[in-house]
Amino acid sequence: MTTSPDAHSARFGVAGRWIDHWEPENSAFWERVGSRIANRNLWYSIVSEHIGFSIWSIWSVLVLFMGPEYGIDAGGKFILVGVPTLVGSVLRLPYSFAVARFGGRNWTIISAALLLIPTIFAAIIMHPGTSFSTFLVAAAVAGVGGGNFASSMTNINTFFPDARKGWALGLNAGGGNIGVPVIQLVGLLIIATAGAGAPRILLGIYIPLIVVAAVLAALNMDNLTSVRNDTGAFRESIRERQTWVMSLLYIGTFGSFIGFSFAFGLVLQNQFGRTPLQAAAVTFIGPLLGSVIRPWGGKLADSYGGAWITFWNFIAMAVSAGVVLLASAMHSLGLFTAGFVLLFAFSGLGNGSTYKMIPAIFRGRARVAIAAGADEDAALLRARRISGAVIGIVGAIGAMGGLFINLAFRESFLTAKSGDPAFWSFLAFYVVCTAVTYVVYLRPAAPATTSAPLAHAGV
Repeated sequence: MTTSPDAHSARFGVAGRWIDHWEPENSAFWERVGSRIANRNLWYSIVSEHIGFSIWSIWSVLVLFMGPEYGIDAGGKFILVGVPTLVGSVLRLPYSFAVARFGGRNWTIISAALLLIPTIFAAIIMHPGTSFSTFLVAAAVAGVGGGNFASSMTNINTFFPDARKGWALGLNAGGGNIGVPVIQLVGLLIIATAGAGAPRILLGIYIPLIVVAAVLAALNMDNLTSVRNDTGAFRESIRERQTWVMSLLYIGTFGSFIGFSFAFGLVLQNQFGRTPLQAAAVTFIGPLLGSVIRPWGGKLADSYGGAWITFWNFIAMAVSAGVVLLASAMHSLGLFTAGFVLLFAFSGLGNGSTYKMIPAIFRGRARVAIAAGADEDAALLRARRISGAVIGIVGAIGAMGGLFINLAFRESFLTAKSGDPAFWSFLAFYVVCTAVTYVVYLRPAAPATTSAPLAHAGV
């Protein structure tokens, strides 16, 4: 059976809903049918990605339920919250390319359903007496939630025109990121009402939500034929210098966000002696603010250029790390929390601006090629293909920053009994990212292949 919002543009069947004709840069097409379809896919993508982030970060909440009777020290808990980051980072690459293999809608259904595995597994083993190795395996399996982000962002990137990508990608990512503070708030509510001995309530809440997310994706999302089986985009993207530059910057922004999200509660417990309830009462604030502000990072990048927003943002992150170090020296919990929350806010803003830079970089390259006589349709299609692949790579490598942050905290507390050495390393890294952003994208003497066209494209 064939039905269509635009003549012969969509196919519906057992294998899924496929749209064959998609021209987001064509203003007439966009106004007539494109905007409606793209926005519908965006909202249901957010639902699935939101649940994915919650499951990815669930061990940052579960460790707050693990009292002395579990026999796991602070170092072990930092490992438990770090392992999902590692697994999720690795999975982001195959997840991003799964969109091309299976279709965005189809893979959203599959990836949402896979979240049932770590959730049910954790519900079975979450009690005192379980071995640390079993907890480690359960935490690793939760990494599947981290892969959802890459496939979701790759998929949504293909639906929107360049001028709207910053806001759309920011909304998609921000709505997903909010899954972190939401599950932390749910955990806080459970600890405050049922006590720290009831972690299975948290898991029981999310099992039906996962099913709902998969069903909604099946009923409301679409696949785009233009991105299917595009394996060449990956090979091209890994040869691109910009892929690795953007990966470094995304380690600084998203790596900070997810790493701090997983570690915040444990840092408060170990550095300031907070109880699980006291830690849970504030840990959600930073991830919530960082998630809400992420779309505005994309929107600001749409208006002023992602490179400028990213540049000033890294300066702000370095200053915020300095505030945390000052608060630590003063033994001021209030100032420490404020500085940490600022780190979350600016990491969220930077997430939006750096992701906006990726499609703008390749859109700028396309414009240069078109001006030199290349076919416009082919150049723009290549820009969408490559930017989608680069988004997957950058998302995977950037998420590794979360693992580095948790390992840095673990080593810092084991050796110095404080998080200060870790924060000094973060501050130094933000300074490096500031310099790289300026040298590659902003300095007047930058090569024409990066500075002029990229600045014109809104990078």
